Amino acid sequence: MRKLIAGNWKMNGLIAQLDDVGAIASAVSAHPAVDTALCIPSTLIRPAAGRFPEMAIGGQDCHMASSGAHTGCISAAMLADAGAQFTIVGHSERRAAQGESDADVRAKALAARSAGLSVIVCVGETEAERDAGQAESVVLGQLAGSVPDEATSQWVSIAYEPVWAIGTGRIPSIDDVAAMHAAIRNALVSRFGADGAAIRILYGGSMNGDNAKNLLAVANVDGGLIGGASLNADKFLPIVEAAASAPR
Repeated sequence: MRKLIAGNWKMNGLIAQLDDVGAIASAVSAHPAVDTALCIPSTLIRPAAGRFPEMAIGGQDCHMASSGAHTGCISAAMLADAGAQFTIVGHSERRAAQGESDADVRAKALAARSAGLSVIVCVGETEAERDAGQAESVVLGQLAGSVPDEATSQWVSIAYEPVWAIGTGRIPSIDDVAAMHAAIRNALVSRFGADGAAIRILYGGSMNGDNAKNLLAVANVDGGLIGGASLNADKFLPIVEAAASAPR
């Protein structure tokens, strides 16, 4: 299975940072065996997609409705119209800050599919849930509720993001990552059959150039959803290089 390294710029990036998109696109071109992408602010999607067509550009969220009275929101059709090829849905920051439910995430994934976009569906537990021994049940519950029945490996990837590890520099042990990714894989295969084995599962908790090699060597870790380390080529490229050398 080809690895996918997707950057999530979050609420970072002005027009001046388009040069960073170009630098990343140029750097990762040396590793064509790895799929790479950047989820950038919606204000940058059209100029980035226009200037760097070789780079897969995505959004960070979309509304479940195709249009209407939803001030400040962006629809999947708008993302596609701007040049996005995919979008994140269900990121933990939106689940926490915007109160998004599994049903909301599922509806957004279906809206993205209807607009011709692929999706990265995020799932993950809080530190309190992990400490209470509920990590696996929480994650598998989110997976069941957030991933549409229509999902296939052609347009859906999963990102496991232990919430307490995002942006903190902390990561679970390799054994913990392996166990959670195995549980997610088993759930996907149980639900979707053989195609469930082909749905990519990304790791999304503070992956960087120092730990990427070890994380990407774990069974069922099919790539990474990268936060701060995706903002420039110097930090992003080592992760892509690790993916290029990782077992498939």
